Amino acid sequence: MFTGIIQKTGRLMGRNAGVGGGARLELSAGTWDPPVALGESISVQGACLTVSGIRGDALCFDVLAETLARTNLGAKPIGARLNLERAMRTGDFIGGHFVTGHVDGRSGVAAIGRAGGDRVLKLKCGTNLQAGIVMKGSVAIDGISLTIAGLSEDTFEVRIIPFTWENTSLADLREGDTVNVETDLIGKHVQRYLERTAAPGPRALTMKRLRDAGF
Repeated sequence: MFTGIIQKTGRLMGRNAGVGGGARLELSAGTWDPPVALGESISVQGACLTVSGIRGDALCFDVLAETLARTNLGAKPIGARLNLERAMRTGDFIGGHFVTGHVDGRSGVAAIGRAGGDRVLKLKCGTNLQAGIVMKGSVAIDGISLTIAGLSEDTFEVRIIPFTWENTSLADLREGDTVNVETDLIGKHVQRYLERTAAPGPRALTMKRLRDAGF
């Protein structure tokens, strides 16, 4: 479990083919206090990965083919900056929201704008993500805890303060790039509950009916 508050960024040093279509990633990550241990969980661009090797300040991760297909980790160029967050420990301060590190899908960057000192990121919203995105709800973009600031049928917007923009991989984004998206955990449970318990028929309670009613 994570909070979506990025602790540092690393650089992708290598990506080698793994077993069954997977890959082995190597990241330069600097020093950590306390030091990272083998088997530890770290969010890399919002994807929960397990540390499978340590070489100096470099960390290695074995990534499944499913993870490569669902995230942008397979497309990042060598040298790319990646967001990192260690797993939350009991008693840690929660500055963002509960993030599992299980990426729901990718969104394309439709536009990058400004609103005062903030950046405004407009992202394409595929049907696989629409049900889990609500106005003013929480969302994790490349592992960063953000709030939905705008919503349409096929896009959503988030606003990023200067500190977050400058200290994460978001500053490297360009229009047409893709980001990893994890929708709100509670929303997904509500959606699943409604799908399994709502009676069929015109009065059935659905996510669409809730959105139309202003929820």
